Amino acid sequence: MQQTTDSQQYYQQTCNQQMDCPVFSGEKSVDLCIIGGGLTGVSSAYHGAKAGLDCLLLEAEQIGFGASGRNGGQVSPGQRLDQASLEAKVGKAQAHKLWQLALDSVDLVRDLIDKHQIPCDFTPGILHTAFKPSHAREMQENVQLLQKDYSYQDCRYIEQDELKTMLASPRYYGGELDMRAGHLHPLNFTLGLARAAQQAGAMLCENSKVLDIQSVGDKIKITTADGIVTANKLVLGCNGYLGKLFPKVAGKIMPINNFIVTTKPLGEQQARALIRDNVAVADSKFVINYFRMTPDHRLLFGGGENYSSRFPADIRNFVRPYMLEIFPQLEDTELEHGWGGTLAITMNRMPHFQCVDERIYVAQGYSGHGVALATLAGKLINQAIAGQPEGFNTMASYPTPTFPGGTLLRYPALVAGMLYYSLRDRFGS
Repeated sequence: MQQTTDSQQYYQQTCNQQMDCPVFSGEKSVDLCIIGGGLTGVSSAYHGAKAGLDCLLLEAEQIGFGASGRNGGQVSPGQRLDQASLEAKVGKAQAHKLWQLALDSVDLVRDLIDKHQIPCDFTPGILHTAFKPSHAREMQENVQLLQKDYSYQDCRYIEQDELKTMLASPRYYGGELDMRAGHLHPLNFTLGLARAAQQAGAMLCENSKVLDIQSVGDKIKITTADGIVTANKLVLGCNGYLGKLFPKVAGKIMPINNFIVTTKPLGEQQARALIRDNVAVADSKFVINYFRMTPDHRLLFGGGENYSSRFPADIRNFVRPYMLEIFPQLEDTELEHGWGGTLAITMNRMPHFQCVDERIYVAQGYSGHGVALATLAGKLINQAIAGQPEGFNTMASYPTPTFPGGTLLRYPALVAGMLYYSLRDRFGS
């Protein structure tokens, strides 16, 4: 997929850490090989090395190059589906287990930041806003369910009148505020965790694209342009960048492109006038808008997607209409940065966890919910390797259908589906 130049990418310009990672060459045997230098990969390397495994991570570009270093930075409890939907699908007992894992994922991010003093501007609070009146009713029911049946008191429902005092937008009908959630600088968090993985003993290699994966006896052979790795276990943490590397699981996900802009610095007074309490915001549209303030008082706003191999020629003007729908008062505000990245979604928007042939662990398709869940994935994978697979199996037990037509026909089907949901966003109640 096309990528945005660093000069257009706010996170690159405000990155506070540098990695020192060689290109992999030669031959090496390891306990655990990890493909992908995003949060799934670096968390797998960190937890594997902490458990005493000889770990090698191979990244085709640079650590944090993909969605892990480009996203909206929101760290949210819960799965991509609400708990009522999960209960209807898998039953209350399993839904409670999925909820607990989602809580664990947020707590893990916060614990790692504290333990390793990762400077990534973590700030508490996410406000989920209702784009339609029916969404507000669903949010109110969700908060009631969480408070009553899950003993979760860190969230509360926000009526429309109160919401207007918190968020200077005329577009929303209510919301739910979660203060256990938060937001951060995702690239700095990814790099900080990668450095912790190195300090724990993992070897991280950049510019080391994997060309082939083969099972050879009870081992896995991983081939790059400059070397060969033989591993006992393998983690596929490629997500939206998997391509054709491992066809067995490629049809479970759909790579899509998402886009973000930042305004010029607005100053603290205007920033607080837009988002009073400095929480992150994500709305209930099917193709969501998500936004927050940066430490230097810029509005960072994500909106719009496409499904091709090319990004829009002018990302700032591509995202601007989505931003102005929410904040029309910013019509004359300059946008300084605009960038895109590729993430992966699944058909049901729940992440895809799978162990293939008892040796290859896959975690992908976070569907925009990946900062916390991808970090947790690395821990769950290593627990499974160590003979404690309960958490990984809970995530893997949720069925992930293959896109109709696999990788060949998934794009036309997705575009048709997204058109349907965009019309529902526009005209539904």
